Amino acid sequence: MSRHDERRRFQRIDFDAPTELRQGERRWRVKLLDLSLKGLLIERPTPWDADLTQDFDAVIQLDKENRVQMQVELRHEESKRLGFICLFIDIDSITHLHRLVELNVADSTEMMRELRELIE
Repeated sequence: MSRHDERRRFQRIDFDAPTELRQGERRWRVKLLDLSLKGLLIERPTPWDADLTQDFDAVIQLDKENRVQMQVELRHEESKRLGFICLFIDIDSITHLHRLVELNVADSTEMMRELRELIE
């Protein structure tokens, strides 16, 4: 187990949905690789000309009516991947995200632990 995995407290689920990363007037359509209650991992878009000192908004379209929107900060960068941590998420988005993760996590005890950590 890598140090990065040891620090990860939130289970990530593989999830593919139309996703857009926003920063001011800039917009990137990105490929979502995985998602958790506390962040997301995407493929690095081309071109990648973001201001790394500023936060982003991530918008994940679940269906025509429902989406998850969160304010995120770039936490780690690899050659082809970008990892973001959630700074803020509204109540509707966290409700959708919670349900999504709940459907993909077999252990309800683990799910409750993650929710407690998120709230703290």
